[in-house]
Order: sequence, then C-alpha cells, then structure tokens
Amino acid sequence: MSIDENIELAVKALKRADAILICAGAGMGVDSGLPDFRGNEGFWKAYPSIAKLGISFSSMANPQWFSSNPKLAWGFYGHRLNLYRKTTPHAGFNKLLYFAEEKSDKYFVFTSNVDGQFQKAGFDAERIAECHGSINHLQCHYGCSKDIWSADDIGLQINEEILEAIEPLPKCINCGRIARPNILMFGDWGWLEERTSLQEISLDKWLNSIVNKKIVIVECGAGYSVPTVRYKSESVAASRNATLIRINPRDYQVPHGHIAIPLGAEEGIEKIFDKMESITDNEI
Repeated sequence: MSIDENIELAVKALKRADAILICAGAGMGVDSGLPDFRGNEGFWKAYPSIAKLGISFSSMANPQWFSSNPKLAWGFYGHRLNLYRKTTPHAGFNKLLYFAEEKSDKYFVFTSNVDGQFQKAGFDAERIAECHGSINHLQCHYGCSKDIWSADDIGLQINEEILEAIEPLPKCINCGRIARPNILMFGDWGWLEERTSLQEISLDKWLNSIVNKKIVIVECGAGYSVPTVRYKSESVAASRNATLIRINPRDYQVPHGHIAIPLGAEEGIEKIFDKMESITDNEI
C-alpha cells in the first residue's frame, strides 16, 4: 500500500477509536530540534568535546561518571536539561493532544524519552508513563534513600568548551552528596524505579478500564536500537485487539494487519490530521 492509502486507514482507525495510546521514542523529539544520539556519529556531532575524549553515548550515559567525574557527568546531563527546557515541542504534540482529549476514554502516553516534552506540550502528567525515568527529577547517586524529587529548582551553568558543569552541582536533599537524574542509564543498578513503576501501574489501570473499547496506538519515532517502546506497542496491540499506527522513517515495519507510515513523527502526524477533514464519519 502507498503512504497515502495508509494515512487514510490511520485516519479511519483514529476516528473510530474510543481511546488513544501514544507511544513515543527518541524520534518524537528529533523533530523538535533535539539531537539524535543514534550511533556515535550523531552523539559526537551534538557533543564535540566528548568526541575529542572518544567517549561513546553508552559510555557517557553511565552512572559511574557521577562518582569519577561529577563535573563531566553534570556537564552532559545539565546541558541536556537546559536544552530540553529551552525546546518547544513540535506541532505534532498539540495535534495529538487536541484529538486525544476529544475521545470518550481519553488517552495515555508511554515514552522512553526523559525530556518532559509531553508535559511541556500540555499532556496530563497523570496520563504519562516514562519507562526510562525523567531528567526533570533527581535522586541520590549514592542511594542514601528512596527519595525522588523535582529538578525544577536546579539551574546549571555549563562550560561548553569542555562540557563541564560549574559548581555548585546538584546535591542530595538528605545526605548532601552528589545527586543524579532519575534516569535509567546504561549499566545502572542504582536507578530508583518507584516513580516510573507508579506511572506504569496507572497505565495498566487505564487499559483495564477500557477492555471493551476500541483502542488505537499511535507510535512515533521508536526504533530497534532500544526497542522498549516497540515491544509495548505490539504487546498492547496483540492483547487488546488494538490497531497500531507506526510512524517511523526507517523502522516502520509492522505486524500483519497494522498500519505503517514511513515518515518522521511531525510530518506523519501532520499528514494524518490534514486528511482528517476530508474523510467524513459516513466513510469510516
């Protein structure tokens, strides 16, 4: 089938839906201008000072730096925190939200992104599950307690030439030692998952409340490199007889009977909603 035919199928499925599950990977944020860390080339292009050190993304996104070089660790995560705060979510976020809010059983978001862009775009924080945590929340690096707290009061200055944070660095609210983002990193045995677990319980409760309803899953920018979001989309599609609409410029393959749209997140969403007005309710 052509892209146009699949877009028409997506529109009809969305119009029939009682509820929308939005699943999003890194590709959702790329269209807002956020860097693509897929492969060292993209990572090093975004962080040339780390390229000079020859540190890969998986090596840099490791909690050990908060012990061995906290200024570099917070240089990297502080730069990302500042970037996410300055970034405006692209128009696709607003279109999805406006449409999903009109559904009788509303929506839920499941995302591997830690950037808080869904909340910034106006999505209800109580309807978002962040499976890899959030850069907008902190925890003690040394695990002195199970406390997770907001990073809203944290303001970090970064020496961008060497990508090091300037003192003072974020400290634990309990023991005063170094704090870290409440994000699941690589090789991470210290991540506190309680906040994410509560979000995922809320998602399960929502899904269980709409067992006999028509669910459509809109998945955006979720690739194979970290396939958590793809697995979630496909498992819900299979267990709830839901329709999966997968929007992805590269990894767009879908199980039989579902809808592939081989475009970037913003463009794919825009094309779907541009088509909405030309398909009447009588046609679905």
